Amino acid sequence: MRPVRQTTLVASDGVELAARRLDGVGGAVFVVVHGFNGSGLDEQVQAIVHRLAGFGDVITVDLRGHGASGGESTVGRLEVLDLDAAIAWARELGYTKVVTVGFSLGAAVAIRQAGLAASPHLGSAGDPEVTKPPDVVIAVSGPAFWYYRGTRVMRLVHWLIETPTGRRVLHAKGTRVAAGSWPATVPIEPVAAAGMLGPTPLLVIHGTADRYFPLEHPRALHRAALKGGNTDTELWVLDGIGHAEAAMDLGTIDDLAKWGLARCADSPSC
Repeated sequence: MRPVRQTTLVASDGVELAARRLDGVGGAVFVVVHGFNGSGLDEQVQAIVHRLAGFGDVITVDLRGHGASGGESTVGRLEVLDLDAAIAWARELGYTKVVTVGFSLGAAVAIRQAGLAASPHLGSAGDPEVTKPPDVVIAVSGPAFWYYRGTRVMRLVHWLIETPTGRRVLHAKGTRVAAGSWPATVPIEPVAAAGMLGPTPLLVIHGTADRYFPLEHPRALHRAALKGGNTDTELWVLDGIGHAEAAMDLGTIDDLAKWGLARCADSPSC
């Protein structure tokens, strides 16, 4: 049984966050960011965490409004501060190789956090300041655009987030969503943040059977990174694979871990 260190982090806006570190083989650390209505302790997330521990150490953080963390979810807008705090903790622990791995909402958070950290002057008035860039970003099943309603399941998600009744349903399931989570001042979209990464390696992974976000999303993220001058970005389209953590097989986890470690080894910041 590998030892797990638990701690409480504090985001720069004062929200307390539950975070955990699993000791793996050491060297690099993977910071895993779960999807909407999840947590770092979900069974599917934990299966991924323990697999990643064969390649490095692993940190999980419960996003605000989720799991054991405080605050309320803003569905990706302020969650960049949560990931910023987790990366800061990783740096304090001495890790020089930090690979962020986000799923669904967590993928959007990972790309936005890295983009804002790399190019803070390009953020919008709706974005907070983040200061802790990762070395590598891996985004699985993530959206490219804000407020996407193009699939039936995403129309349901919007109803849950935008209506008092929907938010009560989510609260009963353990997720606290702030009213007015999506303000009139629109934050930087993930697709725009992907173009702000500069040389930070980016791997985009998406399944052809994803019911939430069609392939226009990963393709747009990949194109944006290339257009932004990122020469170390790849898109993996996985045939027959569904959405986020629930769809990940262990072989894919191995492959993405190896990809992240290889890119981190080549990064000057590592």
